[in-house]
Amino acid sequence: MSRISVRGFAVASATAVTTVGAVVGVASGSTPAADDNNFEATAADTTLLADIPAGQQAQVQTASLTQQADAQASAADAAAKKSAEETARVQAAKDAKSKKQAAEDKLEREREAKKKEAQERASRSEVRSTSFAVQGSYTVAEVQAMARQIVPADQFQCFSNIVNHESSWNYRASNPGSGAYGLVQALPGSKMASAGADWMTNPATQIKWGLSYMNGRYQSPCGAWSFWQANHWY
Repeated sequence: MSRISVRGFAVASATAVTTVGAVVGVASGSTPAADDNNFEATAADTTLLADIPAGQQAQVQTASLTQQADAQASAADAAAKKSAEETARVQAAKDAKSKKQAAEDKLEREREAKKKEAQERASRSEVRSTSFAVQGSYTVAEVQAMARQIVPADQFQCFSNIVNHESSWNYRASNPGSGAYGLVQALPGSKMASAGADWMTNPATQIKWGLSYMNGRYQSPCGAWSFWQANHWY
């Protein structure tokens, strides 16, 4: 066992030693330094301290060990608290990183979904390679029937709305002032030559060109119609 130095115990021991010296002096006939009253008081003290060395030392040692145990417990509690705080900090950092990654993953999924949707919409809006017998002239009903076969069903109404406003389904409609021509009033009309050399007389050629133009500039006929409603041109 390690030696424990306790101030209170040391004082008690010194007192006991001093008292014993005084008693020995009296027994040998020496004159005590203090008067009789003081000696009696000291003797009384000696009697009271006679039992201290063994008992009190054990008590003091026990108290000291208790204090050490308390100090160790406090240190352990502080270390545990610090460890818990560090663990919480690390976990919070991990949680923040996980949330950030989850948000980025969600954003990426949304982007992919929008991209896929746009591709599907573009695929639905692709110009269909439909052939029609060439005629000398076409009625409005015949032209509209062509358009229904060429334009995707979910885009037809928007396409029809634009054609109604631009030419009233007259494939020979011409604007002398601007040079616009045909069902979709291409400006100039010669632009439609990219869809076919018969652009002036074939409604199917005009429809194909018009659908391609709307898809390319507005992503779809409905996109073109939304723009038209806001600006009265497209």
